[in-house]
Amino acid sequence: MKLLDATRDRLGAAVFARVAGPDGPRQRERIHGRPGPRWFEPDSAIVRVHGDASMFVGGIRALLLQTMHPAAMRAVSEHSGFRGDMLGRLARTSTFLAVTTFGHEEDAEAACEAVRRIHAKVTGTMPDGTPYAASDPHLLRWVHVAEAHSFLLAHQVYGARPLDQAGRDEYVAQIAEVGRRLGVLDPPTTEAELEEALASYRPELRATPEAREAVRYVVLRPPVPLVARPAYAVLVAAAVGLLPAWTRLPLRLPLMPVTERTVVKVLGGAATGTIRWAMSAAPAVEQKPVEVDATAS
Repeated sequence: MKLLDATRDRLGAAVFARVAGPDGPRQRERIHGRPGPRWFEPDSAIVRVHGDASMFVGGIRALLLQTMHPAAMRAVSEHSGFRGDMLGRLARTSTFLAVTTFGHEEDAEAACEAVRRIHAKVTGTMPDGTPYAASDPHLLRWVHVAEAHSFLLAHQVYGARPLDQAGRDEYVAQIAEVGRRLGVLDPPTTEAELEEALASYRPELRATPEAREAVRYVVLRPPVPLVARPAYAVLVAAAVGLLPAWTRLPLRLPLMPVTERTVVKVLGGAATGTIRWAMSAAPAVEQKPVEVDATAS
């Protein structure tokens, strides 16, 4: 038992260090240790979803899906540090999700304000001369919808306690509260609205060379040590398996329905279960996911 506990502690610490970054312990203490009101109740849907190891799969899926919007991907390519500082972005994104989900309401609002300031500076021009801005409500809504859809779907497939219909609607409504504070206009507030919102963006979506470059970084050049590559590959396979079929060919990702429903699902469940076990002695912030699009955080 002591050996198992020690193994769990070492694995949990390694995951936390990789996801939260060098400032993780201080951030964890403030997020969970500062007394006062929070935006969400302890057993609410968003706390259950964002505190589960399935977020590792959901985060990868969100990133891959977000690349399909040319303007969002252009913003990431020109302003993000994903090529040289993927771990730094991972830590910042995980901290933002932790603060807004688990932290004091003043810290959560400050985190949203910081993101809004960053968005105001992220502007540029598409190849055809069309301007883009990270603060554009329509672009923000795409990023929000892709994240909410990915986090919820991953939780339903790989989460420890999948939500019933009321819980899924509650989750969409709660993450919409965060989205509004980031500048998202009219975010979906039910699962049905979330599906409709995702479908409404379909005509705008396509895979650009920048999108395929980002996918290669996520899939083939992850910021993890060699010893962790096999486990990371399982999480990636699980995330790819949750992507819509229409994204696969444009992003040059495989589509293997039978394998994804059997082998990948079993391995993905085992991987998230192992992470959940490793993090079981740690606060919820330590279970935050892989990185998401730069226009979101």
